Amino acid sequence: MTPVVENGPVATKLDVVFVGDGYTGAEQSDFHADVRAKWEKIAAVEPYASYRRLFNVWAVSAVSRQSGVSGDPVQGVVKDTALKSTFFCDGIERLLCVDTGRVESYAARAPAADLVVVLSNSAKYGGAGYNDVVSQVGYDGIATASSDHPKSDQVAVHETGHSLGKLADEYQYDEYGTYTGAEPWEVNISKLRADEQAAQRKKWYRWLGETSPDGGPVGAYEGGGYYPKGLYRPTENSEMRTLGREFNLPGREAMIAGFHRHASVLTSEVAPGAEVGRGDRIEVRTPAATTVVRWYADGREVFRARGRTAVTPRSLGIRPDGRAHVVTATAVDATDAVRDPELRRRLTGSLSWHVTR
Repeated sequence: MTPVVENGPVATKLDVVFVGDGYTGAEQSDFHADVRAKWEKIAAVEPYASYRRLFNVWAVSAVSRQSGVSGDPVQGVVKDTALKSTFFCDGIERLLCVDTGRVESYAARAPAADLVVVLSNSAKYGGAGYNDVVSQVGYDGIATASSDHPKSDQVAVHETGHSLGKLADEYQYDEYGTYTGAEPWEVNISKLRADEQAAQRKKWYRWLGETSPDGGPVGAYEGGGYYPKGLYRPTENSEMRTLGREFNLPGREAMIAGFHRHASVLTSEVAPGAEVGRGDRIEVRTPAATTVVRWYADGREVFRARGRTAVTPRSLGIRPDGRAHVVTATAVDATDAVRDPELRRRLTGSLSWHVTR
C-alpha cells in the first residue's frame, strides 16, 4: 500500500483506493505511475476539482502472474491476473468486470476505503461501475477502467458517477422501447416531465431553467436509463450520457452529496475537544474555496477572525484569568452547486477546544 495523496485523517476524508490488475511484479512502478496520472485527470473534472482537499488517495499493489487483461484484444484471450479482470463481461466487449471478492481483499489493505477504482493493465476501451456491492470494508462502490486507453480517465469519472453519485446512465438503446415501470430512485432520471416535476416539487425541479455546465438549460429531455421513451434526463448531453462532458447541475449536486457521505467540511490536526494553551496555534482545513470559517470565544463570534484558517486563543481575546474557556470553529460551504436543503445542512461543521492554560 502506497499513499498517493494525503489531505488529512482517514475518518474525515473520502479515501479513494486504486488497485491494479494485470500488472506483474516487474510492472508495479508502471501501476503507480498510472494511478498518479489517472487521479490528476479525474481530479481536474468538476466537482472533483473544487473539492480536491476532501480526498486521500491510496495505491494497493496486486501482483498478477501474467501481464494484461482477459478479453484483450479478443474474447478468447485469457490472462491469469490477481482480480480476474475481463472484457466481454455479459457478452458486452467494453464491459470490464472484476472479481469483487478479490477486490475487497486487496482494498482492505489500505488505511480506509470509501471508493475503489480498479485499473486494469490494458489499452483497450472499457470499464464498469459496481454501485450495489456489499462491502465489509465499507466502500461505496467499485469503478473499473483500463489503464492506458486515452479515454480511461473519463470512463473512471463516469463510473464514479454511479458509485459515488448514485447516478443513472442517461444514454439509451433504441431496442429498449418505452419505459413502463415505477418512478426510478436515481435523481437524474424520471418519468415526470418538467411541468410535472415543478408542480409536484420532485426530482430536479429546483434546477429547472438554469444553465447547466454541460450546455443548455435544465429541463426534461426524453431518453435515459437505457430507454428512448418514457424516461427523461435533466439535460441534453451530460457526462452520464457521453464521455468527456461535464456533470449536469443535478448530477454535480449528487456527486457533492456522495463526497460528504464520507468527508467532513471542517477538520483539524489538533484533536477536537483537546486542551490547548492561549498561545497554541489551532489550524483548520476546509474542502473548498466556497467554505467560510468563523471563530468563537466562549460562544461569541470574533468577527476579526472570520475567514482565517489558523488562530491562537490569545488572538481571539481569551485572557489568562484562571477560568476555563472554549474556542470553537465553524464552517459553512456556501457553494451554489447545492440547492437541496437537507444536503445544505450537511455542508456545515463545528469543532471546539478547551483553553486551560
